[in-house]
Amino acid sequence: MNYSYKGKILISTPDISGDIFSRSVVLVIEHNEQGAFGLILNKKNSQMSEKFKDMFEFKIEVYDGGPVENDKVFFIVKGKKVTEHFIEITSDFYLTEDIENIISAVLNTELSINDVKIFSGYSGWTSMQLDEEIQRKMWTVVDVYNLDYTLPNDQTLWKSIMQNLGGEYLLWANSPEDISLN
Repeated sequence: MNYSYKGKILISTPDISGDIFSRSVVLVIEHNEQGAFGLILNKKNSQMSEKFKDMFEFKIEVYDGGPVENDKVFFIVKGKKVTEHFIEITSDFYLTEDIENIISAVLNTELSINDVKIFSGYSGWTSMQLDEEIQRKMWTVVDVYNLDYTLPNDQTLWKSIMQNLGGEYLLWANSPEDISLN
């Protein structure tokens, strides 16, 4: 492996359809010789959202981070570090699994719920698997600057990034979700 996609955004191509990665925007948190780890930024999970609503007693969105270990919860947090157990994404954002400290910080108003994005599960790739998928053009790798990872995103994020890429990506952005209908 000569290159790491850590910190990059993966945009699924229309070739990936019918599963959780269809029209996905994935933030790559880690990528090295052992494999890759990331979170899908734009797929909401209504079942987990209901569970967290009961915990917090107000509406909160939970996202499908990916198809692996859906019983695990991850948090992308903007700003203040309220735990010692985290992976820095950028100087403004970090990732943690420390549910106790995050919930405590939100309930004690040390941290705004708007500065936290919750994920159920993650996206994972074995050694060289992500590199192979990128070579097969299943993913487009994008450097995205000034993207707030904690914003509530849906499928419009995938379309917006595709449109900003221009060229052939405009065709993909405007194609129906089921490309066989095209």
